[in-house]
Amino acid sequence: MKILIAADGSECSDVAVEEVAKRPWPADSVVRIISVAETLPLEVLSLPPRYREDIERAARRRAETIVERAIARLRDSNARFLPISSTVVVDSPKDAIVEEAERWGADLIVVGSHGYRGPERALLGSVSHAVATQAKCSVEIARRRHAEYDEEC
Repeated sequence: MKILIAADGSECSDVAVEEVAKRPWPADSVVRIISVAETLPLEVLSLPPRYREDIERAARRRAETIVERAIARLRDSNARFLPISSTVVVDSPKDAIVEEAERWGADLIVVGSHGYRGPERALLGSVSHAVATQAKCSVEIARRRHAEYDEEC
C-alpha cells in the first residue's frame, strides 16, 4: 500500500502523521510525506526579487523541517520499518497534494482537518475537502477525538 501523508506543521497535520504512525500496515507498504510551501500571495509578488526569493527560501526550509519532524515521528512508531520518502513542493496545497498522489500512484492520502466552519472555511478554503473530492484514490481526513478537540483542529 502506498500512503501519502500531507503535513503542514499544524497540530491538525500532526494528527494525520499520528494516525499513520500508530497503525500496523501491510509489510509491503511505503510512506511518502508531502509538505507544500504555498505559492506567494499577490502582495508579495510586487516586492523586489531578492525579498521574494528570501520568503520562498524560508517557506521551503519550514516545509523541509515539517517533513523531517514527520519522518522522525514515523521512525519512532509502528511504521518505523516502512520505507519513507518525502517531497517539498512550492504550489497550492490543494493542487500539489492531489497531483503528487496521482504522480506517485498513492493508494491512500492521509490529511488533517483544521475543522473550519462557516465564513472561515469560505475565506481560507478547505484543503482536506478539496483533496477528498478531487483525488483518484482513497482519502482519510484525520481529526482529533472529541475529548481532545479544540478550535485549532
